[in-house]
Amino acid sequence: MLGSGGPGATGRASSASVALIDGTPRILIDAGSGAFVRLGEAHLATGALDTILLTHLHVDHAGELAGIIKARAVSSAQPITFRIIGPQGSPGDTRGNAYFPSTRQFVDLLFGPHGAFAYLRDFSAPITLETQDFPAARGAPPEVRVVLHEPSFTVAAISGHHGDAPAVIYRLEHAGISITFTGDIDHHGLAALARIARGTDLLVFNCVVLDPPESPQILYGLHTPPREIGEIAREAGVHALLLSHLSPATDQGRDAVLQSIRASYQGPVQFASDGMHVRPAPPAR
Repeated sequence: MLGSGGPGATGRASSASVALIDGTPRILIDAGSGAFVRLGEAHLATGALDTILLTHLHVDHAGELAGIIKARAVSSAQPITFRIIGPQGSPGDTRGNAYFPSTRQFVDLLFGPHGAFAYLRDFSAPITLETQDFPAARGAPPEVRVVLHEPSFTVAAISGHHGDAPAVIYRLEHAGISITFTGDIDHHGLAALARIARGTDLLVFNCVVLDPPESPQILYGLHTPPREIGEIAREAGVHALLLSHLSPATDQGRDAVLQSIRASYQGPVQFASDGMHVRPAPPAR
């Protein structure tokens, strides 16, 4: 866990995690503010980091993409290929729904021939960016798709729901172990989450709000409260739960959060912290 916080300047980095495959850092899940510093503090070699999964394109989930790619580039003079997967775009409308570029457009705005950081494409090492848009706009059918398959790991995805921001839920499978990352998700995305997270060994759930009415009403259209987190964890049969993307309210109200989750879910529950190293394991058979 590189970043376990949200968009506020509270001392935590924003959303970012790195998955180690057989001990080697390979997959970055989100690249929120502060992830660059936490990556260095973790003393993780980035020479094999080649896959980036973006749950959505809010700043606190994607704002440090350029810095991390540059850090990877200056660590090697050899050609580098990054696979970047994220949501398709949303055109916005007259009802106030925001415009979001597709992940492909986002990457081009940063690193394309006329992008803000176009110089990075061959600044230290030649960089190839292979970008994949996942259909995740509002109304997209909640279908689980394998988006990446290698002999050592598999990544599956399904469209989530985070207000008007196109969002993706990811599930990583490696050596019989699975981890599911919700990203930011509201009530309307829980059915899709239950589908992709079924029986997962670890569910990393972004926990931003307290149960109603203890958080601002507007946030419940963007995030899932603890009582519903417990209910969906039980329904999906997840083996362990890790709460991340913590806001000051959920960080300071841990007892209340845990009590609400325990009303439905009795499995292991942890609160994430920056730099935390989690080793998921399947339950004893």
